[in-house]
Amino acid sequence: MNQTGMNQAYAGVSIAAAVEVPYQRHARTSTAELLAQASASALAQAGIEASEVDGLGVASFTLPPDHAIDFAWRAGLTVRWCMDDCHGGASGINLLQHAARAIQAGDATTIVLVSGDHFEPADFTTLVENYNVNTRTLLRPLRTGGPNPLFAMLTQRQMAAARLERADYAALCIAQREWASLNPQAVYREPLTLQAYLDSPPVADPLCRFDCVPVVSGANALVLTSTQRRSSGAAPVTIRALRASYNFDHQRGDGLVTGIRSVRDQLWQDSGLSPADMDVVSVYDDYPAMVLAQLEDLGFADDGDLRALIHERIKTRQLPVNTSGGQLSAGQAGAAAGMHGLVEAVTQLRHEAGARQVPGARFAAVTGYGMVQYRYGMCANAVVLERGEAV
Repeated sequence: MNQTGMNQAYAGVSIAAAVEVPYQRHARTSTAELLAQASASALAQAGIEASEVDGLGVASFTLPPDHAIDFAWRAGLTVRWCMDDCHGGASGINLLQHAARAIQAGDATTIVLVSGDHFEPADFTTLVENYNVNTRTLLRPLRTGGPNPLFAMLTQRQMAAARLERADYAALCIAQREWASLNPQAVYREPLTLQAYLDSPPVADPLCRFDCVPVVSGANALVLTSTQRRSSGAAPVTIRALRASYNFDHQRGDGLVTGIRSVRDQLWQDSGLSPADMDVVSVYDDYPAMVLAQLEDLGFADDGDLRALIHERIKTRQLPVNTSGGQLSAGQAGAAAGMHGLVEAVTQLRHEAGARQVPGARFAAVTGYGMVQYRYGMCANAVVLERGEAV
């Protein structure tokens, strides 16, 4: 593939900063405070003053009744472009897409994108029971307890279709935990063994505790600017290609194929690259089965051999997947989860990932997935990022 000819669809826009407020299991703060910390940290990393910000995008489940404009006011921002996002695990890439277009159109020059949540136990219960109208009316009366049973059934289908066993999913979780052990911001860094995985408490057959993302509090932020407006000496990260698909099968499929499958050919064509060119991959990992589904949809397992993908490529780090540890080890901070993979990919491409740095990382693929209807996620998107030259 052509690694030099860049698609012009997102030309002129760069990601100047990417930060994560350390996730915590028991944070003593508010959602607004977490978002403010992330925003301030991202601007400091970019070397940009708050007075220069003229665009803001916010994704959060627990910020309401406040909205993006309320947060802008509290943060002292005066903006010309403002966006609330409600796409859950797809929110980070969705915000990125709209913000990049806004900069290209001249609607804004410097945009802060921030996502995150602070959860008390009651907050999370309220969220999963009232996720949308179908959840509230069809699933809550069954007392399903949230998405775990839905993805347990999906995992059962994947196990049968790909001839996988629990030990295969364990290998994926262990590989991500090994990456997390190198990430000082991951909530769960202690070693995970096959026996510990197999002996862990069941949640919904075949899922165990380690297959389900731990709920934490935290926030993430990105700063987007025009490529001409670069104030820090770090390498800029640009958008090589971005594609999204929503309601691609209207919940009629089996969930093992996501909307990414329907846009992947155009994604790689736009980028002038292929899966083989990717140095780092961040896929939305609310459950191990979804890691495999998205990787297959992206083209990393065109032969359908998911066991080989796990043991020969992910486990051996031939394919660096979710190098932060992913949500399965770093934690899922509500809407921040949709930006977690983006922040990790940008950090890797800036060569600032410390002990977990993938040597010479130049290209990264990131996916988003989420907004469960009554069977599985309705939203999916993917972006290819590229490291530029530092000044």
